[in-house]
Formats: sequence, structure tokens, C-alpha cells
Amino acid sequence: MKGRWGSAGALGLALALSACAGGDYRPVRDVPVRIGPPYTVRGVTYVPAADPAYDMLGYASWYGSESGNRTANGERFRPDWVTAAHTSLPLPSYVEVTALDSGRTIIVRVNDRGPFAGKGRVIDLSRGAAEQLGMRAQGQVAVRVRVVNPPEKARERLRKGKAAEERPRVPERTLVRLRAQMKAAGL
Repeated sequence: MKGRWGSAGALGLALALSACAGGDYRPVRDVPVRIGPPYTVRGVTYVPAADPAYDMLGYASWYGSESGNRTANGERFRPDWVTAAHTSLPLPSYVEVTALDSGRTIIVRVNDRGPFAGKGRVIDLSRGAAEQLGMRAQGQVAVRVRVVNPPEKARERLRKGKAAEERPRVPERTLVRLRAQMKAAGL
């Protein structure tokens, strides 16, 4: 029995009620993964692409005053969550970010686009990710960023805005090698 509203009326009511639950923001989830078309910001064209071997040296900065804004994949930006912005990786992606000054390593969920300024900047971290990495006071640090495929437990924590479990620090001899590579690249 369809009742007084009929199937079309019930669908409309369900859609109206669902809008009250979350506004226009996409739920935090890992599917669908979005790559998106090429786009241009300040005269530079970025071409999003899947790159499972992504491993880059450069600089990380952080952002946090955009609280409540929509991320590039449609989620609400929450500055205290452990998230990041990247110019071309699929959304969402998971990356390991290592601070080359301290050897501290974290896993971050990429759900936004950026950074679009600064020589050698490869990732923008949320305030929460910057705090976890120990670089909030500096504003910008040299980092290594690698795409990773963390276990579901870590993904689940990050989807809820929590930090993934603590990771071991990178040995000093590895950090020395990575810093030398950055210097050789002119960064």
C-alpha cells in the first residue's frame, strides 16, 4: 500500500529530511574516489591522477581558519581533523608525511586541493595534522610525502577526524639522505 503520499511523495519527503541531517556537505567516506579534470589556479594547470608510487620531497604548510568551508571532495573542512590538501592526488587519498627536521611521521587523509602558493610546497596540512606532526609553530617544514594504503582501522580513525596510531620515527641517517636530496633539487 502506497499510502497518502505515494511513492513520489515519500521520496520527496525522504530527500527533504536528509537535507536537514547534513546540509550540503558530502558524508566523510572513502568512496567514490574522485580524480577530476585538469584545473588552473593562478596560471598553473594541475592534472589530477592516481599515482600509487607518489613519493615527493618538498614543504608542508598548514591551514586552519577555513572552518566550516567545503573541501574539494564536498566534505566539511574541520581544522582539528587530521586531513590535508594536495594538488593532484585522488580525493580521498592517504599519505604518509614525514617531517625531515624531527623524523616524526603521520598518516593523513587528503580530501582537499592545494597548496597553490610557495616554491616547493607539496602539501597543506590541517591544523590538527600540523599539530600531530609537531610543525604548527614553524608554519612550514621540509617533508617527504608518500602515498600509502593504511589498514582499515587507521582509515576509520582518520574518517572520524582522529589520528591514526603513532608511527616510528625515521632514522637520522635516512633524514640526512633526504635533506641532501632536497638541497640537490634546489629546495
